[in-house]
Amino acid sequence: MKDFFLSDCPRFENKIITSSFVVTTKQVKPKKTGEPYLALTLADRCGQVEAKMWDNVEDAIDAFEQDDFLKVKGLLNKYKNRFQITIHKVRRLADSEVDFGDYLPKTTKDIDELWRTLADFVSSFQDAHLRTLVQAFMADPEIALAYRSAPAAKTLHHAYIGGLLDHVVSLFRSSDLICRNYPQINRDLLLTGVFLHDIGKIHQLSYNRSFSYTSRGQLLGHMIIELEMLQAKVEMVPGFPEEMKTLLEHLIISHHGHYEFGSPKLPMFPEALMLHYLDDLDSKMESMRAHFEREAENDSNWTSYNSSLGRTLLNTAKFLRKEPVVVAAVAASSGEGIVTEAHSSPAPLPSSESGLLPEDDPI
Repeated sequence: MKDFFLSDCPRFENKIITSSFVVTTKQVKPKKTGEPYLALTLADRCGQVEAKMWDNVEDAIDAFEQDDFLKVKGLLNKYKNRFQITIHKVRRLADSEVDFGDYLPKTTKDIDELWRTLADFVSSFQDAHLRTLVQAFMADPEIALAYRSAPAAKTLHHAYIGGLLDHVVSLFRSSDLICRNYPQINRDLLLTGVFLHDIGKIHQLSYNRSFSYTSRGQLLGHMIIELEMLQAKVEMVPGFPEEMKTLLEHLIISHHGHYEFGSPKLPMFPEALMLHYLDDLDSKMESMRAHFEREAENDSNWTSYNSSLGRTLLNTAKFLRKEPVVVAAVAASSGEGIVTEAHSSPAPLPSSESGLLPEDDPI
């Protein structure tokens, strides 16, 4: 197992670290002098970090490719309030040298419990055709295995192993609640749309080493793949209404909600509109949650810029938290003997417990 994960970055700021990562992007760019440098995105199960290699680049350019595992030695510091690594040395690692579980983020939730929750919702469907259809997908061993493992997206939201299932269960719960407030919504139709809206991601995305697109996913996109999957399973359900199939197809192709976001059609009936807005809400809330988690050690109430949301974010929990020094001042003025550690500094860790990877660690 790795000794250093990207969640450890705050403890090692401005230190030389030696650790292994998977390369999720690799670019060769020119310096102002015209000489090349390497711009990489490195990842492990705790996140991603940008890395640059400025010196001795010629020896490293052809030594590895995207999706390879690397052992990296370099300086970890912050640039524009985000961690980065200035690489000094790299070495490509063989698959036998790594534990694959160290490099892909995974949901902390119980996959079996999420799957049971999904099955319980489906068993509650009143429409026998829709219930049989979704159960046919869930009973397919290949689909079930992939549905339980796939991320919901490459980077934007729920980008971790189990992310698709986590996202869909979250949407099932939200949809079930909101249907109680809008009785005109066909609950079974909406929930079936939720189940199907991203199922094509199991073929669109590759998630063995890092999250990337398959060739089929690049060429067709998940919606076209989903229409094909739907057609195959509908044929297994005797007497499935053609009109219902058309509604499901519309739910799939309209769930992005806008032409500029990849929807060939805009949502044209209540369940389609509801699916789009709930899907959009759930993805944005997860994007915020993940961004706050990545910057949990940041002292500021404000995060760095979130590219998917197009803004910086205010962490309201930090914003509303009372500073210990303020509590101390109030206590002093009222004569109460409140003890505060606002100005105390944590004792330095003994060198044997610091977790610092030695600078001369062999690369």
